[in-house]
Amino acid sequence: MTGVGRGPSGLSDAERVERGMRVRREVLSDAHVDRANAAITDFTADFQDFITRTAWGDIWSRPGLDRKSRSVAVLTAMIALGHHDEFEMHVRAARRNGLTVAEIKEVILQAGLYCGVPAANTAFQLARRVLEELGEA
Repeated sequence: MTGVGRGPSGLSDAERVERGMRVRREVLSDAHVDRANAAITDFTADFQDFITRTAWGDIWSRPGLDRKSRSVAVLTAMIALGHHDEFEMHVRAARRNGLTVAEIKEVILQAGLYCGVPAANTAFQLARRVLEELGEA
């Protein structure tokens, strides 16, 4: 971590990391973030710092969308791009952010129209698995 730059918010890199880590933990859970941090190596450290500062400290912290709306956008993007592991992670995050199971279903149905039926079919399978793990399906 550089700790000396300033981001779009005017915060220092260290402040962006602090804010990003707080938001990341709130959205993904302490357990998830602790596992991710435990897996950091010299090779991945800069990327993890980038994610924490930029994705969580800058974008997820912006006031323009609430977390439910951000989750809808992320779920749709993960379906469209076929990022299955990230999709599963963000189904969990969507529940933490207040999306209901019914709303997640609607996001997948909507994505099926614009991203394709095969993408939605896979998303339904993945979401069902996650929701079953959470005892919600």
